[in-house]
Amino acid sequence: MGSGTSTPQLSRRGGLDVLTWPVFEGPRVDAVATTRAGGVSTGRYASLNLGLHVGDEPGRVHVNRARAAAAVGLELSDLVFCTQVHGRGVTFVDRSHRGRGSRSLEDALPGDALVTAAPGVGLVVLVADCVPLVLYEPEAHVLAVVHAGWRGTVARVAEAAVGAMTNLGAEPERILAGIGPAIPPGRYEVGQEVADAARSCFSDAAEEVLGPAGAARWRFDLWAANRRILLDAGLAAENLSMCGVGTGEGTPFFSHRATRPCGRFAAIASLRSSHVG
Repeated sequence: MGSGTSTPQLSRRGGLDVLTWPVFEGPRVDAVATTRAGGVSTGRYASLNLGLHVGDEPGRVHVNRARAAAAVGLELSDLVFCTQVHGRGVTFVDRSHRGRGSRSLEDALPGDALVTAAPGVGLVVLVADCVPLVLYEPEAHVLAVVHAGWRGTVARVAEAAVGAMTNLGAEPERILAGIGPAIPPGRYEVGQEVADAARSCFSDAAEEVLGPAGAARWRFDLWAANRRILLDAGLAAENLSMCGVGTGEGTPFFSHRATRPCGRFAAIASLRSSHVG
């Protein structure tokens, strides 16, 4: 894909191999996508599984999550997770929410996107084929993370997150976006239900995101779809950092379609103090 201000790259943070977006480099925000490597889980979850809902041992997941938190200079108790129900719900997060969902599924915050203006809070979404997005507006110092599977994509959850950011003073044209590893369109064949939903969502732009893959089958490009949604929401094309790294076999990232059960990797982002820099 590779368009926008910068191409994501693998780097080393806090002892882990992570993907970073150069668009976020600077003193005011930390944002990474974790990989499979560097954890304590075994078997199909090897090794840095961050999902509590996939059958892995919770104690191992807690260790892995603490290691992931360290990659953005935080502790496990600073992380905030959401329920990820494949919708367009957005929850505003402040420092009182730190730790929600970090050790248990039961107290995760609702929705598929988290937005904050509070430093020191680690916003997290878990994925293994769905698209993780990080959105940051540097002047308002407002941050969001978004989980967008096909249902969330056609529900325009990324657009909902941008709208929530504007409620905290963000201007869409100033928002920087990092779009993370996801299932590539060449591996993501969908049927009539998904194709119809995509056409309804994108109308005349549907051909940008759907391609033929045989009788009653289509390839759905989740990267292109979320790029289009962000542009429609007012983001500038030059502020979008696209990811051409897919999930699955031969990549550093878990894929639910390739292996079931499997672990989950994460997009994790946190604001530093607004007085820095």
